[in-house]
Amino acid sequence: MSDDRTKTNAIEEKRFRLLIDAVVDYAIYMIDPDGIINSWNSGAKRFKGYEEAEILGQHFSRFYTEEDRKAGLPQRALDTAIREGRFEGEGWRVRKDGTHFWSHVIIDPILDPSGKLLGFAKITRDLTDRKMAEETLKQSEQQFRLLVQSVTDYAIYMLAPDGRLTNWNLGAQRIKGYRPEEVIGQHFSMFYTPEDREAGEPQRALEIATREGRYENKAWRMRKDGTRFFAHVVVDPIWGDTGTLLGFAKITRDITEVTQAQQALEKTREALFQAQKMQAIGQLSGGIAHDFNNLLTVILGNLEIVRKRAADDPRITRLLDNATQGAMRGVSLTQRMLAFARRQELKTESVEIPALIQGITGLLRSSLGPGVSIETHFSPELEPVMADVNQLELAVLNLATNARDAMPDGGKLVISAQTEEIHDQSKLSLSLGRYVCLSVTDTGEGMDDATLASAMDPFFTTKGVGKGTGLGLSMVHGFTEQLGGRFILKSQKDVGTTAELWLPVAIAGSTTDPVTEDTAGSQVPCLCVLVVDDDSLVLTSTSLLLEDLGHRVISAASGAQALELFDSEHDFDLVITDMVMPKMSGAQLAQAIRAMRPHLPIILATGYAERLEGFASRLPRLSKPFTQLNLVEVIALAMK
Repeated sequence: MSDDRTKTNAIEEKRFRLLIDAVVDYAIYMIDPDGIINSWNSGAKRFKGYEEAEILGQHFSRFYTEEDRKAGLPQRALDTAIREGRFEGEGWRVRKDGTHFWSHVIIDPILDPSGKLLGFAKITRDLTDRKMAEETLKQSEQQFRLLVQSVTDYAIYMLAPDGRLTNWNLGAQRIKGYRPEEVIGQHFSMFYTPEDREAGEPQRALEIATREGRYENKAWRMRKDGTRFFAHVVVDPIWGDTGTLLGFAKITRDITEVTQAQQALEKTREALFQAQKMQAIGQLSGGIAHDFNNLLTVILGNLEIVRKRAADDPRITRLLDNATQGAMRGVSLTQRMLAFARRQELKTESVEIPALIQGITGLLRSSLGPGVSIETHFSPELEPVMADVNQLELAVLNLATNARDAMPDGGKLVISAQTEEIHDQSKLSLSLGRYVCLSVTDTGEGMDDATLASAMDPFFTTKGVGKGTGLGLSMVHGFTEQLGGRFILKSQKDVGTTAELWLPVAIAGSTTDPVTEDTAGSQVPCLCVLVVDDDSLVLTSTSLLLEDLGHRVISAASGAQALELFDSEHDFDLVITDMVMPKMSGAQLAQAIRAMRPHLPIILATGYAERLEGFASRLPRLSKPFTQLNLVEVIALAMK
């Protein structure tokens, strides 16, 4: 029996040795109690490089680095195995060729049944590839951490699944103002505005990121000092390999300046669009007003002729008066359109605002009614302004009427003025210099933002159908702009409205020379008058008015036709020509006539104030629509 058992043990031992020797991924060998190697397998040979004959009888410490041997690590490993029953660890080891490899080592003590130490079983695995991968990953993580920490334009930090901060970069510190020790461990909702926290925005952001894989938004956030900034926020969930939510990566960028710049650009675009729109409407209004003036010239001229020739019948006279009154309303409407288009002819002179307001106080009180009180406040050192007196009075009356309509239950109207110095050209878009700010303030219903934005648009009115032309404020705007000033409207709903007219201060000695009564009443002998106008109705009406005054009239429908008449036998005493004509304007015709007849008087008839240069700017002007009396006055001025 003992022989059979011995044989069986020998067979099993042989099989065990064959198994151990067949393992090539592990170095498996035995060492005696003193650390001397007494067995060696194929795996040990493969990655340590020693043949069995070379290594048997050698001390196992030769696989350790010089530093580890000096530190006593080989013996410490054996002592640990004896004391604790096992030693396990990782470290650098040395191959036969001197290269290093990273190994995982297990040492188990081998004891006989009586507990005597027979030696040690040692298993070593080469983990160099894993170690290098870990080192590469570690280096990559370090580089990424350094990269994140060095970013200053973005706040980049991590959140735990419950929303508490786990790290903090320099960008977060710069943008939000907190040091890492002040925020790590705190809930990220501390950066939200109170109203967003109450609305549950922080938790909603994490829920959306978890559910949809990403959360992105733009909103206001809070800095440490309590100020707000507009932020672009991105939140990404971080998942583990098993699908467990590990936390969130949060990136925040301060886009306050970018947003403000974009808003400024949008406002500039809107202002440009508004300016282009107003310019287009102004051109359209000016063109319509010019044609309308021609029609009114014909109507008023013919009414005057009819009145002179009709029998003295009260019924006919009343009809003519009504027609004339209707035509004069058209004249007023046309003047407002021209004022908006800045094409009216202004007779500017030095105007004392307190005296002007005093002069129309009675008219203001009767227009506003007993329910509206009027107050005036004028600076003692107030300077005169350059303005057209009639247009400025009309502007103030327009603003006062609007104020009355905004105070149906009564209120207070305050008219004030003070001198202001403009040092910065960007302020109010005014040129540098001295201005008088004339303010008309009411305590009425005021306007909301939408109404205020459209208030100066032509034909815009809140007064209802038939109760306003919608040209009052646009007329004031055009009038002040034409003078080189600015019209500013300020209003607040249920508080009131303030209208400011910024008018340039008058230069000493600046005034206009109005037509005197002596000039207007001067008697002019019968003249041979050449009338030029491309509108046949205006041409006929003007000719009739002149003939009714006793003058001989020859008409021409164009500048070219008028010049042909100078080659005939006609000896003209005076030329009255329309300003706006196709192919050859009135100014060009006047230039050509002056070259042929240097001393021939010429009058320019115009529907609005064109810009003229040279000698044409010094010619007498006949504003359309005109009456027979206007003709008498301008002819007397031209012939003197």
